[in-house]
Amino acid sequence: MKKQENTALIQRETTVKTTFNLKRLIAAGAVAALGAGAVSAQTLTMGVRGGPESLDPHFSALGSHAEAAKHIFDTLVWSGTDLQIEPGLATEWTPIDEDTWEFKLREGVKFHDGSDFTAEDVKFSIERIPVVTGPTTTTIYVRRVSEVEIIDDYTLNIHTDGPAATLPFDFVRLFIVSSEAAADFSTPETAAAGFNSGEATIGTGPYKYVSWEPKGDLVLERFDDYWRGMGAWEQVIRKEIPNDSSRLAALKSGQVDLVNYVSSVDYLALERDAAVDAIKGDSVYVMNLQLDQREDTPKVFANDGSKLDENPLRDPLVREAIDLAIDRETMVDIVLEGLGKPANQMMPPGFFGSSEDIPMPEYNPERAKELLAEAGYPDGFKIELYCTADRLPGDGAICQGLGQMFSQIGITTDVNAISKTVYFPAQARLEYSVFMNGWGTLTGEASYTLGSLAHSNNPDVKLGAFNRIEYKNDKVDELMQAGATMLDADERRATYEEAMELTMADRAYISIVQLQTVWGAKAGALEFDPRFDEDTLAFFVKPAE
Repeated sequence: MKKQENTALIQRETTVKTTFNLKRLIAAGAVAALGAGAVSAQTLTMGVRGGPESLDPHFSALGSHAEAAKHIFDTLVWSGTDLQIEPGLATEWTPIDEDTWEFKLREGVKFHDGSDFTAEDVKFSIERIPVVTGPTTTTIYVRRVSEVEIIDDYTLNIHTDGPAATLPFDFVRLFIVSSEAAADFSTPETAAAGFNSGEATIGTGPYKYVSWEPKGDLVLERFDDYWRGMGAWEQVIRKEIPNDSSRLAALKSGQVDLVNYVSSVDYLALERDAAVDAIKGDSVYVMNLQLDQREDTPKVFANDGSKLDENPLRDPLVREAIDLAIDRETMVDIVLEGLGKPANQMMPPGFFGSSEDIPMPEYNPERAKELLAEAGYPDGFKIELYCTADRLPGDGAICQGLGQMFSQIGITTDVNAISKTVYFPAQARLEYSVFMNGWGTLTGEASYTLGSLAHSNNPDVKLGAFNRIEYKNDKVDELMQAGATMLDADERRATYEEAMELTMADRAYISIVQLQTVWGAKAGALEFDPRFDEDTLAFFVKPAE
């Protein structure tokens, strides 16, 4: 990358750095005593809370899906441990006019089948995404692309639908597949079969596909010709174990070497366990409550269960009351056992577009009751609250806590903490009125978060793809569209900060907590640095020296 020209345009300025590093572990002699599941230079076995929905990297934008894909496929632009963007399969990128970026590609890169990586594979992957993507759409990563022009085997001009200052950030989730291997598996009818069988699962990443059982094991073999160098492990096994207790038990019994998402319930005990290392890191994920703004909403009722004349969630007083009912300190200290921080906006502090001028919401249930009465609901009403129970640490517990807090101000709450495989498709079908899930600003910039959630859902400008509450603020829309064209980083930052301030003031999205994440590993066995995006990537896990 041409740093002199590009840094101001594409490098996220942030004061946030990973604050926790795994201690250097030296008790290598103890590893051999850990039994059949022990770490060796041959095999790394990881117990993970969630796995891919398929092995087609373009199907889903969920973090667990992308995490698995990163073992097999590379992205055009890489996102580092602290989410700074770095060269990936692209070595440099430069805007050459107001609606064209030039990307230079890495030469000498091989796919797992020995074929050469070229510009044709990038063009194919970009054009494939809108065709095969699922309900949690990946089109947000290529939405600004209007045309891909191949200049030569290692140079592309990406033409956009107007100035697209944040395009390199979007490409941190642009997974590159083999245009040859995936040619016959790039329709909604054929994609899953081709990739899940391994026939099309040919990437340039550090590991090659061996086998996959949905909701079970993904078995991978080291790719010795990987452009970054050989990984430490000849074989990697990713065991999908959704239950937190079962995953931790697998670690303690020696069935796995490393687990992600240690629950807050287990964290304190784990710190006292000499056989296990607990590794804690700040997370990019913020839990957000989302309040449906449609005139007719399906899951809000009068106290007797009858239909209300209007949707109370459209009333700013009601939304403020709901915000005041949330005790964020209790959420962190009690519900999450300290593994989090109160959140006042949809991005962590210091990220590009987060605002220092947004106050931390207060907890005031008495004032909340007064606001409900003022809005015409002195006796409250009933809601159904939905969330995932198996995606991020504490998601189900936070949801239960919200239900209790809302009930205290007169909003009777039926809490439904369900599997992500049920939750997200139903959310996409707009079946919920009040729902909560984590959102991670995985590109490090507000264009990703606010452009996906806070902008109105408008296919014409390709923004608002994940706005499932029909939230609309014309000024926010105007700011997000303007910011996307601003190559000046300071100007763009100020624009996004204003959009964040307006969005949070509206309280259709109510941020609750920023998560912290804990991994568990066999004592003295492994070395790695926690990532902000919570990814557990085998290539960056090393045996302790």
